Amino acid sequence: MRYSETFIPTLRDDPADAEVVSHKLMVRAGMIRKVAAGVYNYLPLGWRVIGKVEQIVREEMTRGGAQELRMPAVQPAELWQESGRWGVYGKELLRMSDRHGRDFCIGPTHEEIITDLVRGEVRSYKQLPLNLYQIQTKFRDEIRPRFGLMRGREFIMKDGYSFDADEAGAEATYRRMEEAYHRIFARMGLDFRAVEADSGQIGGSFSHEFMVLAATGEDDVVSCTTCDYAANSEKATSRVSPPEERETPALKTVDTPGVHSVEEVAEFLKTSPDRLIKTLIFDTGTEGDGRFVAVLIRGDREVNEVKLVNTLGADGERLTLAANPDIERITGGAVGFSGPVGLKGVRVVADRSVADLTDAVTGANQADRHHTHVLPGRDFPLGETADLDTARAGDGCPRCATGKLVIQRGIEVGHIFKLGTKYSEAMQATFLDPQGKKQPFVMGCYGIGIGRTAAASIEQNHDGNGILWPMAIAPAHVVLIGMNMKSEAVRDTAERLYVELRKRGVEVLFDDRAERAGVKLTDFELLGIPLALLVGDRGVEKGSLELKERKDGSTTEVPMDDVVDRVADKVREALGGHGG
Repeated sequence: MRYSETFIPTLRDDPADAEVVSHKLMVRAGMIRKVAAGVYNYLPLGWRVIGKVEQIVREEMTRGGAQELRMPAVQPAELWQESGRWGVYGKELLRMSDRHGRDFCIGPTHEEIITDLVRGEVRSYKQLPLNLYQIQTKFRDEIRPRFGLMRGREFIMKDGYSFDADEAGAEATYRRMEEAYHRIFARMGLDFRAVEADSGQIGGSFSHEFMVLAATGEDDVVSCTTCDYAANSEKATSRVSPPEERETPALKTVDTPGVHSVEEVAEFLKTSPDRLIKTLIFDTGTEGDGRFVAVLIRGDREVNEVKLVNTLGADGERLTLAANPDIERITGGAVGFSGPVGLKGVRVVADRSVADLTDAVTGANQADRHHTHVLPGRDFPLGETADLDTARAGDGCPRCATGKLVIQRGIEVGHIFKLGTKYSEAMQATFLDPQGKKQPFVMGCYGIGIGRTAAASIEQNHDGNGILWPMAIAPAHVVLIGMNMKSEAVRDTAERLYVELRKRGVEVLFDDRAERAGVKLTDFELLGIPLALLVGDRGVEKGSLELKERKDGSTTEVPMDDVVDRVADKVREALGGHGG
């Protein structure tokens, strides 16, 4: 590529609507331009990055046994109605009607389409396993699209789907895809973690998210200091030691005037927050007797609402804390003094930490009063328990005996799911087993956000001057900078090197513009291309050129006769033998 012939509209100032680093730098580097909220044009350099991400994905998916196909973006409502998702997916699903009044949507994902395809073509277990994927534009009508490619409405996604005859086969396919994902993100030069995750709207029994670690990430990544345990904050569990066991005298009701918060109650009663039992009344938003739920958790811990939604089987968009009048009606007492003792007519679910408490404190369902010397199971029924707790830094690891949990910020770039028979049963997608009996396909689902991965790389790899692309996904391997293109010697040398480097398979952006050297170096830093080869009059005269590393700013003087070999070797080494 010659810079003078390539569309690279760089900017010196950050765009006013950009909040995160990747959005700012991709706009400033002339890689994307906004069309509408959450919808972008990909300009030539940005599209080259996208192409490289896609190519790595394709190579590793093929290596993992998957086959590429292409499905339509526009999907008929009937298939979504079959799966049961048409009425529950929410406003993110962009719906429309054609001229005949038939309902369609723009696909945010393709479980229904692929299941319909396979059920129409695969009849026998002999045709399994089958693993299919596509790279395609999706649309999700986010209520607040932001952060550029990190959270757009229209985006490019790799979505793959596997079909197996049984759970053992599905498990083997899942593990192959997990390994493929590790290779994909490692090849891209990203620092990432695979974490246990909630399956969300896609559904299924088990899933892993692949998180790029970055201080600007939206998600918390919880991991162990000793073993390989890792999960996102929605899924993470921990080992929390109970307070010291005590003899628990008979329950007593005491006055606690003007005392409301956990800390205030603990101080007033000369106890510790970990001996308090908080009682939170949640409204599931449903009709009937099961609408309200009392949730019990230790006073020093917080309820994880995703875990609660999964435990209750509730709609996460409708679950809220109950309104004050409802709390007063259910508990028979004042807000802020709720407790489980004597609580009737409402479902009670306790976090597992509550079961281990002795000599505890709870609200008395009366204004300015608490119960002391409370023993769960003796003073109130301890029936339904679950892991409802939010894991915290410093908690014990749930997997090993010695590790402690740490929390880092991360950006989700990939998600793999064990779907089981969720879609195949709903859509009656079956095959004949060796005994000639109909069985539902056991499915898996595997997604990667292509543009989001590129943006996440920038969030992880940048400095005050611009982007620091890893070699594998950079828009070019090297910028060849003619420092003074008015000089015949510089021009001739740069032109010769441009040809020779390209013959060696090196991707070159030749900055042949009639600009000052300072402008060219500033653009090199902004664009983030890993190497710059500086061709100036002094270097040509000396017979050695400067090779500059973008990541650390170091400069090496290389003899003219060796410079092509040196650049080619650096590129090959950085790519790990995978080529350009």
